[in-house]
Amino acid sequence: MKIIGILLAFLCFSVSVAAQVNKKSLTITQLAGDFYVFVTWQNLAGSPFPSNGMYLITDAGAVIFDCPWDSTQLQPLLDSIQIKHHKKAVLDIATHSHDDRTAGLAFFREKLIKTYTSRQTDSICKARNKNRAAFVFDKDTSFTVGQYSFQTYYAGPGHTTDNIVIWFQKEKILYGGCLIKSSEATDLGNMADANLQEWPKTIKKIQTKFGLPAYIIPGHQDWSSNKSLEHTLELLSQNTKTK
Repeated sequence: MKIIGILLAFLCFSVSVAAQVNKKSLTITQLAGDFYVFVTWQNLAGSPFPSNGMYLITDAGAVIFDCPWDSTQLQPLLDSIQIKHHKKAVLDIATHSHDDRTAGLAFFREKLIKTYTSRQTDSICKARNKNRAAFVFDKDTSFTVGQYSFQTYYAGPGHTTDNIVIWFQKEKILYGGCLIKSSEATDLGNMADANLQEWPKTIKKIQTKFGLPAYIIPGHQDWSSNKSLEHTLELLSQNTKTK
């Protein structure tokens, strides 16, 4: 019986350790100046998989781009911004309709944070009975919050029909969301709503419009390389060759 008890205790300990390994929470890393990347995780195929978002600290408050994929980290993100920067979030923009971008919209609205998506994204969210933003924009739109300005840009379909990117001209920062794959990605990820024919054209339009950004933030995985646009094209080319 002692041996059985020891084995059970070891099994419980192993399960506990595994749960701790697979359950990651929120991390925040300074990108440059007032720009910060936040990462949360969801378990995919038994392993934690990261999702990137970004926030910007301005004189008028914090601007959040997308949201934590893990909804338990929505309040911790707001708390972290308040504690670290003594600022409240005032604006959130979701870059497409999937849950890793829009799951926080209802929560942010309850917190009186202004939430935005493109009208394309809003139409998809409405049709799928998903969280929706309070405000929509129809065309590429420029925002000014405090001392910072940035613009949304829709280059065409790719990861989804509605995916947009966000560009900071002065800082040369491209927030790409899931349209852009990390340089460490080995595949194109979730292709349920992808347009594989148009995706390469969309990436090339972004390259033509913005040149070589200083920083590129993809929707998932490592964001330290500014070569992820090229890598996305490589993955798309490989996908075509395997068919």
